[in-house]
Amino acid sequence: MSRRDLQTSLLELVRRTSCELPPDVVAALGRARRREARGTTARYALDVIQQNIGLAEENSRPICQDTGSILFFVRAPRGFDQQAFRTAADAAVRQATELGYLRQNSVDSLTGKNSGTNLGPGSPHYHCQQWPNKSIDVRLILKGGGCENVGIQYALPFAPLGAGRDMGGVEKCVLDAINRAQGKGCAPGILGVCIGGDRATGYAHSKEQLLRTLDDRNPDRALAVLERRVLKKANELGIGPMGFGGQTTLLGCKIGALNRLPASYFVSISYMCWAYRRRGVLLKSTGKVSRWLYN
Repeated sequence: MSRRDLQTSLLELVRRTSCELPPDVVAALGRARRREARGTTARYALDVIQQNIGLAEENSRPICQDTGSILFFVRAPRGFDQQAFRTAADAAVRQATELGYLRQNSVDSLTGKNSGTNLGPGSPHYHCQQWPNKSIDVRLILKGGGCENVGIQYALPFAPLGAGRDMGGVEKCVLDAINRAQGKGCAPGILGVCIGGDRATGYAHSKEQLLRTLDDRNPDRALAVLERRVLKKANELGIGPMGFGGQTTLLGCKIGALNRLPASYFVSISYMCWAYRRRGVLLKSTGKVSRWLYN
């Protein structure tokens, strides 16, 4: 694999993720805008969002000033050199920061000092796994701090909500998380939810749900029903775009499940803002782009 070709491909992945929303997200925001009545604050907020999306793509500039945590999800064949990939990806992130596609956004948690490069312990963060295909599947999420701050994890049973260890209890937790977020997560949002797992794997799996497209259907019938019900009820809460009121509080809800210990029942919720920066690419073994995903 050519490091130069790989770095070039990953730089373009970062640029597209930061500056161009995927078509499924743009379409969902367009539908949301048409649902809101003219002259309302909700409609105005979505008008501004639409203009922002267009300007970002036209000028190749970040959709949001907070370019967020940098999360790579990689599936690769046997023999894939993870260290070489990380070296190229780190270089691409540094270059993207220099070019203004990413804000200088990574600080030392002890000193508060900004690295200026977006590089440091845990930044970027890599999730790598082997798969049987010959191509390399690389997906990137840029997750802003505002929406990350309103993520939450519940341990069932949860007495304040009367939430038991069942799907009804899960639903109560998810709706409570949406209500707590209000406009602080930059609604309309998208939820990634994990039922089960431990505290760490639950949150990781909830973020993996955000790799799904908004129009997909959960293969698990019970989870598919729950996703639709949560979406419907969330949009009846009246929170609306940016918390200004209206009919669109959520654009999507994606739910997965992991096995758990008998003693534990966690519901982990990752909230994504309207700036749903999620892109992906299939790479050849040379490091060059084979196909763009989410188009």
